[in-house]
Amino acid sequence: MPRFAVILPAAGRSTRFGDSRRKKPFVSLKGRPVWVRAAEAFVNREDVAQTLICISDDDLDYFKQTFQANLAFMNIEIVPGGAERADTVQNALARIKADVDYVAVHDAARPLLAKKWVDEVFNAAVAHGAAIPGIPISSTVKRVEHKTISETVPRDGLWCAQTPQVFDRKLLLEAYAKRDGFVATDEAQLVERIGQKVHVVEGSPLNIKITTQDDLKMVEALVDCVPKEQSLKSLHPFADERFL
Repeated sequence: MPRFAVILPAAGRSTRFGDSRRKKPFVSLKGRPVWVRAAEAFVNREDVAQTLICISDDDLDYFKQTFQANLAFMNIEIVPGGAERADTVQNALARIKADVDYVAVHDAARPLLAKKWVDEVFNAAVAHGAAIPGIPISSTVKRVEHKTISETVPRDGLWCAQTPQVFDRKLLLEAYAKRDGFVATDEAQLVERIGQKVHVVEGSPLNIKITTQDDLKMVEALVDCVPKEQSLKSLHPFADERFL
């Protein structure tokens, strides 16, 4: 069985979220923190050998104090974040175990994941070396400058990238070693830069990344719509009233 490591970046500034008290991965989503719901999709898988969450220095003390029970039970390692997402993921890559075959990077602010979606992108990464989920753009796309439409962009072949993005460990390490300070918006962009084809599996519109308060409201409305296997139960052994 291939062995996977999972990196959960949660070191961003959450400037568009509009909550001065808590960043988006740490807020409650129907009784459990957003990042916990994201992590649950991986920590109970037999093929996941290591899970790491990346936290900024400013949040480190709060995070350890508030979530130490969850971290211990879920066996999740904390990694210091960096100035940019790419720096954060690179910090985590340095901690990946040598016997890991593939590395998945999943936004800690994407809490709605079904097991079958993870299965599909994991299997695609094993088959192709690099794979991400995505959804085709269905809306008309406008390029806007100074709040005025400058161009209608043909949407044929345009997809919205999602996570988890999964790569052969050596391939991802090579991509990061060759980034030369390039600021990528996702891991696939770095892998593309070294000439590697990245396979895309069709994801789900439910796999929403929380960026704003409106996103959080949508996720709250959709959390019970995510497909679940009858035999699986979410890992939440600790009462989160303490967190709330």
